[in-house]
Amino acid sequence: MPERVHIIGTGLIGTSLAIALTQHTVEVTLADASPTTAALAADLSGGEVADGLAADIVVVATPPDVTAAVVAAALARHPEATVTDVASVKGVVRAELAAAGAPGLGRYVGGHPMAGRERSGAISARGDLFEGRPWVVAAVADTEPDAVALVKGMAEAVGSVVTLLDPGEHDEAVAAVSHVPQIAASLVAARLADLPDTAVALAGQGVRDVTRIAASDPQLWTQILAGNAPAVARVLRAIATDLSGLITALEALGPEPTGAVVAPGARAALAGAIQAGNAGHARIPGKHGAAPTAYAKVVVLISDRPGQLGRLFQDVADAGINLEELVLEHSLGAQFGLLELSVLPGVEAELRTELTRKGWRLHA
Repeated sequence: MPERVHIIGTGLIGTSLAIALTQHTVEVTLADASPTTAALAADLSGGEVADGLAADIVVVATPPDVTAAVVAAALARHPEATVTDVASVKGVVRAELAAAGAPGLGRYVGGHPMAGRERSGAISARGDLFEGRPWVVAAVADTEPDAVALVKGMAEAVGSVVTLLDPGEHDEAVAAVSHVPQIAASLVAARLADLPDTAVALAGQGVRDVTRIAASDPQLWTQILAGNAPAVARVLRAIATDLSGLITALEALGPEPTGAVVAPGARAALAGAIQAGNAGHARIPGKHGAAPTAYAKVVVLISDRPGQLGRLFQDVADAGINLEELVLEHSLGAQFGLLELSVLPGVEAELRTELTRKGWRLHA
């Protein structure tokens, strides 16, 4: 665990890290190209705007397209410090550093905290942003072990779960689990822009789930995607092949009523795509990163009034039942919502009985 951390770049990630570290009594210094932004981050975090020359770790939290240059400058300016970054691409940063002959490259430890929000900037920072989230440490053979240990200790101190990956492995992984999902969300959301209001008003939890991250910063994501272009393109090419097959199947079914067109194999292609999605979804880690678990769903109709959620949660707690997950979907044109409670299958019947006894209306 470092005693002194210098953070260069005081946006969402840099300021959130500053808040989390000061809560652990780490001495934090801050720097940013914008003096106003740096001063705001200091106010929010309790850190100090200073050069950080005595830092144990220098964290570069700048936009991805300038990360390598700032890391190189930090390695030269802080010859005794470990230098890490938070960029969401790792291979291109290390390649640029190596090509530039950056000094002290063994002290550079690539890092990627996989945490964020739809909102950006220091004002959106949160000290708990990293809790329970993965933090990739992307070291290579000639990275100094002490430097790796220091970055790992910092990440764990703010609540992250550290994963060690080669930079190339990291970039291939995030292309599939982060970068392509962003593109998919944006493409689906873009189809909503020209729909009539009556159609958009029908949007339910499905489209909200799929498009949740579509509100992300276009400038930042352009830099991220450009930095990981080959890996992202490979995943998108595979998806394009799957989409082409689905389009062919749908067009084969034609405009006739269901069942009027034989179209051999078309329905199997549609079912196969959904089934393949089931298989992939089943691999997503469950609660606290544990193996995926199948939960029972209990859906409660809840009125949109103050105190209703608190009362429901208290009734669940009084029954001695732990909630695993929950999703709230607001109903169209009505002042109530559908709250989906996920519980272990063994307690589903007991929860239904208790909530019904307490007067809650359950959805079939």
